[in-house]
Amino acid sequence: MSQFTSPSPPPLRHPVPTHPAYIPEPPPTPNSPGGYQRYSSSPGPGPAPQHAYQPQHVPAYTSPFQHAQPPLPPHLQHQPHHAPPPPHGPTIPQPDFAAWGMNDATAQFGMQLGQTAVAAGQEYVQRNFGTIFPATTLKHHFNVSNSYVINKIKLVLFPWLQKPQAWRRKVRRSESGQTAEWAPPREDINSPDLYIPSMAFVTYILLCALHAGLKKQFHTKVLGEAASRGLVVVILDFVFVKLGCYFLNVQDSSQVVDLLAYGGYKFVGVIFSLIPTFLFPMPVLNTLIFIYAFLANAFFLLRSLRSVVLPDPTVQLVSNPNPTSTATLTAAARRRRIIFLFLEAICQVLYMGMLTRI
Repeated sequence: MSQFTSPSPPPLRHPVPTHPAYIPEPPPTPNSPGGYQRYSSSPGPGPAPQHAYQPQHVPAYTSPFQHAQPPLPPHLQHQPHHAPPPPHGPTIPQPDFAAWGMNDATAQFGMQLGQTAVAAGQEYVQRNFGTIFPATTLKHHFNVSNSYVINKIKLVLFPWLQKPQAWRRKVRRSESGQTAEWAPPREDINSPDLYIPSMAFVTYILLCALHAGLKKQFHTKVLGEAASRGLVVVILDFVFVKLGCYFLNVQDSSQVVDLLAYGGYKFVGVIFSLIPTFLFPMPVLNTLIFIYAFLANAFFLLRSLRSVVLPDPTVQLVSNPNPTSTATLTAAARRRRIIFLFLEAICQVLYMGMLTRI
């Protein structure tokens, strides 16, 4: 067959398919959870250029004050994105009041109204209660130290260990140097404070709850009853001292906070009487301890309230610009004031008896 020759037809030429130079890409579609893209129509014949999938960072939490950013146009999606430089400090997003259905004018008006209400409330409290419990006075009475607390408790429980001339309160010049004022408790052990009375009051309430719990009779009302009983005793003692100073015409009869502090020291003696009843339930021993606590508290008040009812003329001349010296008192007036001090000391047995009956 190799020797047989025949004219061969011309070679067949198949047409070469031609493609356009630029194939437009399909519009972007949302990414599926599986990590691939879904097209509405199959791609044309031939391998189309594939772009690597670049995951987009989706924050786990989006603030309600930030709106979702609209998607970029197709011709800008593949352009490099330059992130803005990070701020120097933490930035707090400004609340968008429009998201809550409020415009800026309404929001500003609400904020101004709230500030005005808060300022009016502070002014009302300062006007009605600032004269009775001024902030400076409360700060003065809580200016204590650890050594003062220990020594003050020892003084309340053992007042006869201190010499008579050591009961005088100290006076210091104010920061301006124009007037004189009492030294704070941190600097003067004879200065009344509110830290020990308040802590003793809370401890008394807890001891009442413990006593009821040991008897299997604890109830939440025990706390309220103990607190009410303590407040009633303190108020009765304060009213008695204040009325006595009024009828005896005691000028500059100390501040309200001072009298409340003196009346609150009785809780230290009450706690001193209640603790042995839990450890040694012996009626005779408990009665002797109560009598000692009463005598100690009475003697402490005699020495402490003397500076209120019978103030020292030399100290008064320094602390009060318009003094009323006790040197001008008659013998009868002085005797009445001393009797009043003894009555106040004797009344402590009634007050402490009411507190220890739990």
